Amino acid sequence: MQSNMITFLKNMAHQLRIHSIQMTSAAESGHPTSCMSAAEIMSVLFFHKMKYDPKRLNALQNDGFVLSKGHAAPILYAAYAEAGSIPVSDLQNLRKFDSPLEGHPVPRIAGVRAATGSLGQGLSVGAGMAIAQQHSAQKSSNQPASQHTYVLLGDGEMAEGSIWEAMNFASYYRLNNLTAILDMNRLGQSEATMFEWNIEEYEQRAKAFGWHVISVDGHSVDDLIQALDKADTLELPVLIIAKTVKGKHGGSAENNDGYHGKPLPSDESAEIIENLQGMISPVDYQPQNFIEAEEYDPEYPEIRIDTNYSIGEKEATRTAFGTSLVKIGDQDPNTIVLDGDVKGSSRTKFFFAQYPDRSYETYIAEQNMIGVLVGLQSYGKRAVAATFAAFLTRAHDQIRMAAYSDARLLLSGSHTGVSIGSDGPSQMGLEDVAMMRSVFGSVVVSPADAVSAEKLTAAAANYTGIAYIRTIRGKTMIIYDNKDEFKLGGSKVLKESQQDHATFVAAGYTVTEALEAAEELEEELGVSIRVIDCYSLKPVDTETLEKAARETKVLITAEDHYPEGGLGEIVAAAVSGHAMVYPLSVTRRPHSGSPDALLREQGIDKEGIKRKFKELFSQK
Repeated sequence: MQSNMITFLKNMAHQLRIHSIQMTSAAESGHPTSCMSAAEIMSVLFFHKMKYDPKRLNALQNDGFVLSKGHAAPILYAAYAEAGSIPVSDLQNLRKFDSPLEGHPVPRIAGVRAATGSLGQGLSVGAGMAIAQQHSAQKSSNQPASQHTYVLLGDGEMAEGSIWEAMNFASYYRLNNLTAILDMNRLGQSEATMFEWNIEEYEQRAKAFGWHVISVDGHSVDDLIQALDKADTLELPVLIIAKTVKGKHGGSAENNDGYHGKPLPSDESAEIIENLQGMISPVDYQPQNFIEAEEYDPEYPEIRIDTNYSIGEKEATRTAFGTSLVKIGDQDPNTIVLDGDVKGSSRTKFFFAQYPDRSYETYIAEQNMIGVLVGLQSYGKRAVAATFAAFLTRAHDQIRMAAYSDARLLLSGSHTGVSIGSDGPSQMGLEDVAMMRSVFGSVVVSPADAVSAEKLTAAAANYTGIAYIRTIRGKTMIIYDNKDEFKLGGSKVLKESQQDHATFVAAGYTVTEALEAAEELEEELGVSIRVIDCYSLKPVDTETLEKAARETKVLITAEDHYPEGGLGEIVAAAVSGHAMVYPLSVTRRPHSGSPDALLREQGIDKEGIKRKFKELFSQK
């Protein structure tokens, strides 16, 4: 190896340490010791191995990088500064109110494709990036991917199950353009990590999961270069286990508990920086890994869907969702669909059959599924995933972090509510609306029939953030004409008059129940009742709801969901001060049974809605 290159990379490692110390001291918080253990790894990656354009960090031609151990953000920013991507002077703004250099990386700065910091998620994101790179290469030239993705892992996060979901996934799909580097520095936040410096324990586990493993001295530039070069030649994903020392060259903080998440001692930092500066030798060398790339301007063609249903026939909204996915795939060749081993139920099977080269079975590993999805969209793919709504709750943290990644995702949760019937509560999505509404910037829709399901899938696909569509297992009646249009933040008034005594507000399965209840009450009692399909749960059509509240004074909501965070609370908040809201929802412990019996028991079928109205009507 060139001696001047090796000297340069060693120098750079020390300079990255100096920046990390200075940044965290200025911020009076941060994780310098976690940065210092990874200095040689970052130096070799960013100034020798990774192909990227420092002036266009988001370019699709760049190799991918994920800092899974997101608390080491200062050394990432330091690397960008030394590469000329951001001014060195900006480093002193770490963690400040108006600075994009946050305590953990988010895409407020170029080059950060996914937010990290909630540990255990980066490897899944990296797997998604690697798949996106492979897909783009095959689409353009039918050649293996020339790009590579690198993920820097912390040894503490190796206890997370999502890491091993990703390991399993990556080896199954033989992602040979994915390399993970484990910064095995022995110390966690509160004590030593599970296996400390026991390399064999990590080696055995990684090999058992189908990865090629290379173990190195993580402070040896030569070892790291050789390992990364060898990774290029292998047909499996590679884990490089780099034995490092936390707080390397950091005085009393080196390899000692109690320094995680703290600046170095103020009475030592100046001397430590001086010692590091003394280790830097003059050398004439320029990195050879920088490339010139094109600006990244993501293109997402607007999706338009036409439907072909007849009013009065029945179809499941989950089936309509599956049908719409094929139509989306027809219009956008960058659409990639993931499924959590339920494609027969979620109806993603239609897309898998039509576009097998753009379909990936993630199996029963929902956390990894969402992480992969984030990686895919970070490289310009239209990323879609589906599973049972109940099982998406396992991936709430990944979805939450996807929002901070500015991710564009289309998620479908099927088998919602007690209406799924005899499978029982473990399969019933009854918390999903509350969960998805709580995600920053999300939209949540709940179509009542196949027409609205297809068209709302298109609307969700066009949304630039995280969109969630709630679908139903059983068939529901087609109530809309094929010419009807649906928008995010909209609703449909299905029945109204100037003499309405109350308003029924429903979403999803309960819409036809509410409509039938209103029609029967009109026949039985001669009363007029307004019916609103509140298909957009976030954002909600406040204008239509407020108008109904002013004109009818009483609103009864019906939903196949728990009351917390559901339709009743949504409507009550929207019409606060204008009308009384009486919510009907799933309030009894759910169990197996027929859909009709379960809906009747919860009081959210048409009879329950009628009963609630009569109770209120009798009091007038």
